[in-house]
Amino acid sequence: MATGKRTGEAPGSQEEQATQQNPQVDGEIVEQQESKALAPVPHDDKELEESKAVVPATASAVALAHPRQPARLPAYSQAAASQRLGDAPEPPIPGVIYEGTHNNQNPPGWRTKRYFKRKNLKGTRSRELATSRVGTRTMTTMGVSVLCALMIAIIVFVTFQGFANAVNQKYQASVTTLPDLLPKDNLKIYDSQNQLIYQMADQGVQTSLPLNKISRNLINAEVAIEDQNFWKNNGYDITGIIRAAIQDLTAHGVVSGGSTITQQLLKNAIVGNQTTALRKLQEILLAPEVTRTYTKDQIMDMYLNTVYYGNMVYGAEAAATRYFGLQDNAKQTAAQQLDIAQAATLAGIPSNPALRNPIAYPQNSYRRTLDVLQQLYVQKYITQQQKAQAILEIQKPNFVKPTYLPPEQAATYVDYVMTELTNDLHVKTADLSRSGLTVKTALDLNLQNYAQADAKMHIQQMAAHHMSNAAVVVEDQHNGEVKAIVGNIDPNNPNYGAFNVATQGYRQPGSSFKPYVYATAFQEGVASPGSQVLDAPLVIPMCCGLPPFVPQNYSQTFGGWMPVRTALDNSLNIPAIKIEQLAGVDASLKTAENMMGISDGNTSKAANVYYGQPNVTMVLGALGVRLIDNTSGYATFANGGVRIQYHAIDLVTDQSGKVIFQPNTAGKRVLSQAADFMMTNILSDNAARNIEFGPCSSLYLYTNTTQQCYAGNPGKVIPAAAKTGTSNSFIDNWTMGYTTHYTVGVWAGNNNNSPMINVTGVDGAGPIWNDVQLYLNKNLPVVNFPGPPSTVVKQNGDWVLKH
Repeated sequence: MATGKRTGEAPGSQEEQATQQNPQVDGEIVEQQESKALAPVPHDDKELEESKAVVPATASAVALAHPRQPARLPAYSQAAASQRLGDAPEPPIPGVIYEGTHNNQNPPGWRTKRYFKRKNLKGTRSRELATSRVGTRTMTTMGVSVLCALMIAIIVFVTFQGFANAVNQKYQASVTTLPDLLPKDNLKIYDSQNQLIYQMADQGVQTSLPLNKISRNLINAEVAIEDQNFWKNNGYDITGIIRAAIQDLTAHGVVSGGSTITQQLLKNAIVGNQTTALRKLQEILLAPEVTRTYTKDQIMDMYLNTVYYGNMVYGAEAAATRYFGLQDNAKQTAAQQLDIAQAATLAGIPSNPALRNPIAYPQNSYRRTLDVLQQLYVQKYITQQQKAQAILEIQKPNFVKPTYLPPEQAATYVDYVMTELTNDLHVKTADLSRSGLTVKTALDLNLQNYAQADAKMHIQQMAAHHMSNAAVVVEDQHNGEVKAIVGNIDPNNPNYGAFNVATQGYRQPGSSFKPYVYATAFQEGVASPGSQVLDAPLVIPMCCGLPPFVPQNYSQTFGGWMPVRTALDNSLNIPAIKIEQLAGVDASLKTAENMMGISDGNTSKAANVYYGQPNVTMVLGALGVRLIDNTSGYATFANGGVRIQYHAIDLVTDQSGKVIFQPNTAGKRVLSQAADFMMTNILSDNAARNIEFGPCSSLYLYTNTTQQCYAGNPGKVIPAAAKTGTSNSFIDNWTMGYTTHYTVGVWAGNNNNSPMINVTGVDGAGPIWNDVQLYLNKNLPVVNFPGPPSTVVKQNGDWVLKH
């Protein structure tokens, strides 16, 4: 039987049956069929016969002889078309074909079993599905919960990290400069002998000290009650925070802070004291940074010097004085002297300064102090015996000794110091309160008190002459130091006590202005002490239709021709105007400006100015000047024509001792030596002024009584140059003058510019000037004024410039 398949053979042939019966050789049959399909189709009968002749007997032989290869006939070829003929579907068989009856291959009842089996399987699968759904739902819920928790944790972490970074970025510079941000000490002003005369306490009192100058008892007490782990924690105490939170929740309010000493330092200096969780978190974030930046000793130093102890007192030093009256001595500071009981009392205050200070609330303070002592004992800082002794000490009646700031001294002097300080440092007064500055002044406190009392006494004696006030300025002409300033006789007077006439009042200097004009003439060589000047009636025409100016002498008389020396010493007005005409108004004004250090106040807002219109009346004192500036001008005469800027402040240092300011004491020559010598020689000539003042006036410095002086026994005579001045209508009264040691200027009059009654400079201001100069020179050697310079010679009995 041929093995090849004939074309058109019906389905179910022997080969197909063989395939069904022998599935093992299915691969071979398939391969054989594939080989047949891939064999080339012969084009003619010859090729067909040849192909039949070489057809292998078996499919295996065909597969071995001809491995399968994909057909590559073109789609349009006849061979390809012939091959595709076998792909056409078989035509349908007409009629109905029924399958033959077959034996049931399954045992009886298998359908019923299958039904129940499928039903049970369905129930099992339903239960499994329900269980699966429950498990899936549970796992999904747990997964979502875990995911949400993770997301919340991530969000919280990221938020916290961002907040921490923002806090660090915001406050990093503040942490680095923490010592500079802490409250500074209050401003303190000292006299020339380092005696405290004033503290600016409107924003509290504080005096900082090194930690080794503070009692160890106070350090231990603060640690025991405020932060027992201070020396070993990182700036925060989680246990303390939790404890405080529980206490706050239990009390339904804030009753405990839980802040460490480091956190309290941050609260006071950087983050503020708002009672919020945000502020507390900021403290916790910054505290480790502070601990890394500073040592524990430095943190404790900053804390104890700035912590608030109530009653406007900051720091250990001020508190030791305020509550227990302790004062610094040669060996210890007040803060070093604190014992256990005192230290425990102070340590109990900071947690509630308003209600636990021992002055206002002694019972609250006592209970809190017992708590501090108990903590000191529990933490083994003190023994049981020390605790008992401290309790006994606290119970004594005078344990707390309230001590207040000493009263302000030299009020008007301090008033000027504050003005000078704001000008020199270019700050506002309010900025000085807690500036930490220490100001050393030139003040001689004993001199100040003497001058204050003396001025008040003389004004009381002159009450009948309608004189109610006086001012005094004392300057050391050698360095410009202002040794005393009496601004008025009663700084506590509610009506005028705050007004400092010496530094704030612009008054007409009267004849005390004349030396500036005469000195100008001497310097220009147009006059000299021996020059003759005519004292006679004088009429000066005025412009613009104004009536002529007709000056008069105080005595309403005329002396005729006389030496310039006589005219100046006796303060005659007409000769002074004639000298002014020779020297020139502008030149004379320039001399006065240079010697007093003033300028035109009509165009300037500075303190060192004059007010008024310079003209021919200037020599009679028509301009308004301050006493302190006029005194400076006379100090320039006293210093040989070299002006040194006057100053009350000698030195300003900050809290660390660094020098902030020192005045410039370099002098500047503003008047020739020759002119200065001539002026001093005239003003110190007591005999030349006898016509007007007599031989024993207040311008003459002698130590015996007036009666003894007139009897020819003045006692010790101190060389002095002096000049008086009285403005029109006796409104202002002046006496200006100097010795070789000090220059003193005195003004007397009324604050409301009302006229005095029959008072001249020698009677009103003169006695005060005399007393102050005698006080200054009583223990100093008598020193004469310097002799003439080489540019001055004596001619016709008096001094003239050498030509």
